[in-house]
Amino acid sequence: MEYLTSAECAEKWNVSQRWVAIYCKEGRIEGAVQKGRMWFIPVGTEKPIDPRKARKLEQNKSN
Repeated sequence: MEYLTSAECAEKWNVSQRWVAIYCKEGRIEGAVQKGRMWFIPVGTEKPIDPRKARKLEQNKSN
């Protein structure tokens, strides 16, 4: 299986490396593997939905 680094995913998803690490640590990226302090994400993985934005979308739908 091929992997991207957290830095590569951060650039691809237009978020910081810290957010990618948070997604991985929370288990929101299936197949993510941590080696030392670095996260590796399977190629082709889609960016998880930011829970802060998901709440806003739900609030807007209910209004």
